[in-house]
Amino acid sequence: MAKLSDFMVSRVRAKLLKVFLQDPQDMFYVRELTRKVGEEINAVRRELERMQRRGLIKSEPRGNRLYYFVRKNYSFYQELLQLVAKTSGLGGAIRKNRNKLGKLKLVMFSGRFVRRKERQQNEVDVLIVGSVVLPQLAALIREEEARRGQEINYTAMTTEEFEFRRSRRDPFLLGILGGSRIMIVGNEDELVGQG
Repeated sequence: MAKLSDFMVSRVRAKLLKVFLQDPQDMFYVRELTRKVGEEINAVRRELERMQRRGLIKSEPRGNRLYYFVRKNYSFYQELLQLVAKTSGLGGAIRKNRNKLGKLKLVMFSGRFVRRKERQQNEVDVLIVGSVVLPQLAALIREEEARRGQEINYTAMTTEEFEFRRSRRDPFLLGILGGSRIMIVGNEDELVGQG
């Protein structure tokens, strides 16, 4: 059973959570995790054992290695995914550089983008609403594309355009809003017009 104390984490567990949740589809073995987090192997093993006991991760033997992966049915999986999406990668970069990016009202990532699942045709990975400094945003997007090794489909709109499209029930915008999402800046109520 998940408890609040599960989230009062050590530095090593925070790093491991970041690795597991930035690539929730992947499996990792101990030495690989040790390299990724830059910590001692015994500290990594201890945290993996604790995380496994709490039901956050599972392990699976393959060949002569034991692989670990995040359990998607963990009670707080979605919340942890949101925390990692907001604090690392593109989400962390957007929040860190928010003042340089203009006046951002809303930033939303699609659920498929955060979970690193293949994008469906014409699906938007990132929606940004506000007065955006496009060259700054494009630079952050390019960095994340290089890190992921794939193109990111993003859309930036002014607040006025967003409100107009939402009031007209624009199919393009409704398609974006109809999917699963993680809010990076702003909140769900503002996004769907209940704020």
